[in-house]
Amino acid sequence: MIHRRRRSLLLKLLISAVLLWLSFVLFIGTDDILPENSYGRDGHVQSQHSKWERYPEAVNLSRPDPHKLRFEVAVRKGKKEEEEEEEVRRQKEGQEDEVPLENRQKERIHDRDVPPFVNMQMDSAIKRTRASVVDDVDLSSVDDVTRRLIEKGLLIPKWNLERETPETPNGTGEFGVEVNIVKESLSATERKEFDDGWQRSAFNQYISDRMSLHRALPDVRDAECKTRIYHEKLPSVSVIIIFHNEAWTVLLRTVHSVLDRSPPHLIKEVILVDDFSDINNLKMPLEEYVTKLEKVRVVRAKKRDGLIRARLLGASVATAEVLIFLDSHCECTKGWLEPLLDRISQNQSNVVVPIIDILDDQTFKYHPSSAKYMNIGGFDWNLQFKWYLIPDREKKRRMNEVDPVWSPTMAGGLFGISREYFEYLGAYDPGMDIWGGENLELSFKIWMCGGVLEQVLCSHVGHVFRHRSPYTWRSGTNVLKKNSIRLAEVWMDEYKKYYYERINFNLGEFGDITSRKELRKKLQCKSFDWYLKNIYPELVLPSEALASGEIRNKALGVVGGKQHPMCIDSAVNNKARNKPVKLWPCHGQGGNQFWLLSKDGEIERDDSCIDFAGDFVKIFPCHGMKGNQEWICGLDNTIRHRNTNLCLQSSDNGTKLEMKPCTGIDHQIWYWRRRSTAASLRRENTSLIPGVR
Repeated sequence: MIHRRRRSLLLKLLISAVLLWLSFVLFIGTDDILPENSYGRDGHVQSQHSKWERYPEAVNLSRPDPHKLRFEVAVRKGKKEEEEEEEVRRQKEGQEDEVPLENRQKERIHDRDVPPFVNMQMDSAIKRTRASVVDDVDLSSVDDVTRRLIEKGLLIPKWNLERETPETPNGTGEFGVEVNIVKESLSATERKEFDDGWQRSAFNQYISDRMSLHRALPDVRDAECKTRIYHEKLPSVSVIIIFHNEAWTVLLRTVHSVLDRSPPHLIKEVILVDDFSDINNLKMPLEEYVTKLEKVRVVRAKKRDGLIRARLLGASVATAEVLIFLDSHCECTKGWLEPLLDRISQNQSNVVVPIIDILDDQTFKYHPSSAKYMNIGGFDWNLQFKWYLIPDREKKRRMNEVDPVWSPTMAGGLFGISREYFEYLGAYDPGMDIWGGENLELSFKIWMCGGVLEQVLCSHVGHVFRHRSPYTWRSGTNVLKKNSIRLAEVWMDEYKKYYYERINFNLGEFGDITSRKELRKKLQCKSFDWYLKNIYPELVLPSEALASGEIRNKALGVVGGKQHPMCIDSAVNNKARNKPVKLWPCHGQGGNQFWLLSKDGEIERDDSCIDFAGDFVKIFPCHGMKGNQEWICGLDNTIRHRNTNLCLQSSDNGTKLEMKPCTGIDHQIWYWRRRSTAASLRRENTSLIPGVR
């Protein structure tokens, strides 16, 4: 009887061992485990994860060879300096290898109240190998099977926690909930603090100052993201945060969110770059505060340089393998870092952007976005960044709804990039001033020079979107225009004329661009025509329009007691929607007086159309269904509304738009100014055609 029991017990143990062995075989054989990075000649990781094997029809990006990339960077930095850095890197790697496994695991603990390990793929199989939930990293406290899995690298630290324990669970703004303050209920002193905060920061600083610097946030990732597997050996990171007169609590909450929700062994340093702030608590008090924070340091500009040069300063002192740039009013969420680094670890020329969620500027509520309903970055011919829906071609290219999305451009505030690749691309254009246009310049370079710009949908970072800028700059220079012209001259080839139409070909002084053109030639970057056809084919070319430019009324208008030629004038941003379109003295500078006549009869600019629904002429998003947005520009120079058969007319004093029966009076006669149309591409002078001035 005893022998039978023993045989039965041995049989059960044998079956368990076989099942466990099969689980390991299946696990190790899966294509979701990444090998060490090994690059092919085209610069792609030679692994089962390669998108280039999944999608043979993918765009030929001609990625730079990583070895050549490193060589190019080394040449710029100097061979001796590169050799010294390589020696230091080898020494550090050697030291890291000598750290006992037990100590490494102890350093990785993030929260003792949750299981510190997660299965890399077969979660249910791994759970069966555990005697119980592991609640400490000390290897002596875990069973033999779990210990062997750790040593083989088949279990990794669980940084993506299922929950957070706030310092004060019912504290202000905890878990990203909104905070509403009734200003009238505040004392006179508090109301002054409330108003001063808004004036100084352009967001509700009063609320921020009453929230914890470590406030808890919900886990906003999509369910599929929580089970994603990332390479165990991810590159180190320098997080670079630029600030100028930022609110103390918002700045430090940004810093703490990075430290609190990132694997400590991945964060090499957090660099706070002060762009010449003049608020006292951002001087010595900040220095004293960060000395208590491991890995955080402050670097200060000697004068007010603006975002672009401040970032260049931060990058110049960074030492990690990857640079991640953040604005100074952000909050990182659970699991934000690993998805970004995983993509860069697969290919150095991947540049990554997280989902940028909204932190409400009035209530500090965290508004998460689902990966399944995300927009990606584009631009319009005014060279302004814009969001647009993920196109069908991109949905078909991906295997899963939460896979990274190719994005033609990025907003520019939050992104990660290999330090070597950033230097290889020539970093930012140092001839650009302050802020604006640098995001498009870097986006164009990435795609045209062999890289990939991805929006990583499993990474979420909250960002305060201000409705106005609280900062002032010297007047007399249109910085955005200057930066955009430098961008167009270097990267946009023959397509730059479409931007120049918007500014009436008034280029002005934009500095020397010789070195930037030489950089493009040296990197053997593709043409802008290639970029538009392969990366951003959704962008409509102005050359496809029937007419373009200002729309000038034949009758004169009276403004300020004087007569002026009058043009249709309106902004097309969100604030202008559903607002009346007005007439304003023609200024010949494009801008709000630049319009396109589409083949469908839409009078539009940047996806906003002139619309008439029976009440007044207004701006409304283009819907492509004609109807209220279809206009007929006749040979008699009238603009007739198809639905109502009424004509667009200026008011008696020429300052308002009206809809009246068509009679052909001067107030109903309109002239389009067109440049570089299909009929006159070979000439830069304005052409006169029927219905067009």
